[in-house]
Amino acid sequence: MKKNLIYTFAMAVALMATSCNQENTADTATATDATAAPATETTVDNPNIATTEQAAATPANPNAPVITFKETVYDFGTVKQGEVVNHTFTFTNTGKEPLIIENASASCGCTVPEWTKTPIAPGETGEVKVQFNSTGKAGQQSPMVTIRANTDPNITQVSLKGTVEASSIPTAGAEGPVKRN
Repeated sequence: MKKNLIYTFAMAVALMATSCNQENTADTATATDATAAPATETTVDNPNIATTEQAAATPANPNAPVITFKETVYDFGTVKQGEVVNHTFTFTNTGKEPLIIENASASCGCTVPEWTKTPIAPGETGEVKVQFNSTGKAGQQSPMVTIRANTDPNITQVSLKGTVEASSIPTAGAEGPVKRN
């Protein structure tokens, strides 16, 4: 048993020593060669998520549907723990083709989105209804809903924000349930 443990430990150390070598052989070759040009850093852009630079640029498909929300963040203020917050995000298809929402998912199980399932023609409006259940939550909350559609880029996010006040009803402690008079 001790031999197996020592052997496993030795293999783990050897594996870590060889796998943690972060040097890139191409970089070391260019670093030692004084005549070689300096290496340039390459970044890979995710075409599915818009950055601020991409939002200002022309989309890849100029005829693609465009989802334009009246608001992308809804501040529900302060609610008591256990209350349910409902809000409807309204959007317009400002593109040239019908908009189809494929899916809408929430960042946590306390938030449930419902969306317009039928195609939204250019110039028409649709809705994403969001229900946030504050049961078991306390403090600042900001649940997010990610919407996947046939737009360019195909992911859009909306969110709720606000504060949930803790319940004033005492809970069970280490000594058991609290007796209320």
